[in-house]
Amino acid sequence: MATTCQRYKRERHIAELAVQRAAILTEAVYYSQVKQTLTKDDKSPVTLADFGAQALVLAALATAFPDDKYIGEEDSAGLRTNPELSALVFDAVARTLKSNKQGASNINLGTMGSEQEMWDFIDLGNHDATAAGRVWTLDPIDGTKGFLRGGQYAIALALLVDGVVQVGVLGCPHLSSEGEEGIILSAVRGQGVVVKQMSADLNSILHPSEISMSRVPTAEASFCEGVEAGHSAHELQAKIANDLGISKATVRMDSQAKYASIAMGQGEIYLRLPTKMTYEEKIWDHAAGVVIIEEAGGIVVDMYCEPLDFTQGRTLKRNKGVVALPRGIFGDVMEVVTRNALEKYGKSAL
Repeated sequence: MATTCQRYKRERHIAELAVQRAAILTEAVYYSQVKQTLTKDDKSPVTLADFGAQALVLAALATAFPDDKYIGEEDSAGLRTNPELSALVFDAVARTLKSNKQGASNINLGTMGSEQEMWDFIDLGNHDATAAGRVWTLDPIDGTKGFLRGGQYAIALALLVDGVVQVGVLGCPHLSSEGEEGIILSAVRGQGVVVKQMSADLNSILHPSEISMSRVPTAEASFCEGVEAGHSAHELQAKIANDLGISKATVRMDSQAKYASIAMGQGEIYLRLPTKMTYEEKIWDHAAGVVIIEEAGGIVVDMYCEPLDFTQGRTLKRNKGVVALPRGIFGDVMEVVTRNALEKYGKSAL
């Protein structure tokens, strides 16, 4: 029987390598200036890098863990009807696979020899049940608008086992730790969280460092929130900061890089309160970040102080809003957050 320190060791390593390989592709696409996009039904953009990253990550997971299930944000429908974009995506994937720096110490991360194979790997992410068994959830580029503007974005990958996040990996190519830009954070439940520097060579994800969240009084804390006003209620969040006596300027960034930032102590409180109560958060936007925060010494709940429920499929149907913060200031902050949520939205109808 595996000891506690060995649990999910292989899953964590494969996930780190898969995210690293996807980051090689996304950065190559960004600097190539070829960022052709589609607009999805929810008006959000999807780039050739989103599709390519999902294909690479799911190829690695399916090769290593063929009996697992996968939930990815994207599907191949837009590629199957757009030959020009599909060819661009496959070219980016092929270039990454052919790179002499993408090998990984005899670990088979999967390959693909045709656009059809690429489409099929992307569509492995069409699973929609999460309450039982092993299910990986992936956002190939969390923060696509940030990616397009050269800001923060994250490749977010997590493993759910019977609806509980057990492994989480965040690849943040534009986030810095100790002055070095480009990091991977990974966590296994009960084993802490580490940060490593990214490298163009998959064999060189080196020098892991353990991290923990900041420990400051509530009034000295800082808020971290999304850039897009449509993603979170900035005005209400400003009122909560004022009620808490927080005077530091709010830091705004895209993607689950916010989870990574506060896990490393570069901020304290992540607030994402809904602009519409009908909105359901997507699990791939939070799963990896949740286990990373919890293993760094924090707590993640919704605005009514309920734990996030990942058993309901592709969305957090039983939760509204998301708050992540250190344990030491949890009580003070959540009293104010919940009071404001009740005043603004009323009681949860869930």
